[in-house]
Amino acid sequence: MEASEGKSKKQGASRLCCLCNQRRPVLKRPKTLQQICKECFYEVFEEEIHQVIVKNHLFKSGERVAIGASGGKDSTVLAYVLSELNRRHSYGLDLFLLSIDEGITGYRDDSLETVKRNELQYGLPLQILSYKDLYGWTMDDIVKMIGLKNNCTFCGVFRRQALDRGAALLKVDKLVTGHNADDIAETVLLNILRGDIARLSRCTSITTVYIREGDLHTYAYFKKLDYFSTECIYSPNAYRGFAREFIKDLERLRPRAILDIIKSGEDFRIATTTKMPEQGTCERCGYISSQKWCKACVLLDGLNRGLPKMGIGRARGGVNGDHQKETKKPASAARSLESKQCGSLDF
Repeated sequence: MEASEGKSKKQGASRLCCLCNQRRPVLKRPKTLQQICKECFYEVFEEEIHQVIVKNHLFKSGERVAIGASGGKDSTVLAYVLSELNRRHSYGLDLFLLSIDEGITGYRDDSLETVKRNELQYGLPLQILSYKDLYGWTMDDIVKMIGLKNNCTFCGVFRRQALDRGAALLKVDKLVTGHNADDIAETVLLNILRGDIARLSRCTSITTVYIREGDLHTYAYFKKLDYFSTECIYSPNAYRGFAREFIKDLERLRPRAILDIIKSGEDFRIATTTKMPEQGTCERCGYISSQKWCKACVLLDGLNRGLPKMGIGRARGGVNGDHQKETKKPASAARSLESKQCGSLDF
């Protein structure tokens, strides 16, 4: 009888949260394998982010910080948590929401409605920039021209530069984005598969809070955050999708696979004899580039000339080398190219 009671008490204790030992656990975190309650999950989730911010001195009081906001769960959790931590720990930051409208009917227009609600919910000013205003093209237009293969290349390149342009427009000191640990692991794997050493070294050099996608989803669900959950209608054939499925299969076999892949990316050492591209500025639009023309300008030039595949893939001899030859054309041709510069907003 006594042994039975002892066993019953032990089983009851094992059903309690391993952190507070008071409430029943609601989840088991793959990152730590801890069974914890909802309240403790909120606390450790937010504290992990706070500690990364503090230890890496990510922000200074008075800085203007833009949050890349798509309306999805990652960026919505980022906006909510950063605004909460800013208030709770007195970071002294001026926070803004920055959204990019790629021009995808039935997808981005709906997600932007979520961002507009977040603007009111979190009390953060919102700035929206569109591909149409910046480049003269929407993703709907681009897909009509190029089809559903390689369209994500255009969108990714244009979006990265659009965020830089938005940051310049808002005159912010920092730009933060909601890429989770799964995203970073996918990027590491993709750069290895492509043999892209330069991007491999860059993708893990940014200060990142490595939070699993599952934890983000759980946090957003428990907090009842308002976010948009539909996948982009143009992404099913994206190369990244195959890397994502492969990593998910690995995760089923080894829960720490995602963090291990990221650690491998961080620990890669590039031989000193390897020639790395030097960061400079695009001669055409003035934004960051390791070539004479940035990738956005190369892609945009191809679209404007009816040659959308011109900038796809890695250049042999250099797509930028082709542009060098073009500068020797008659003045009328040079003026025609110049009139189609990357972007139409003057910052």
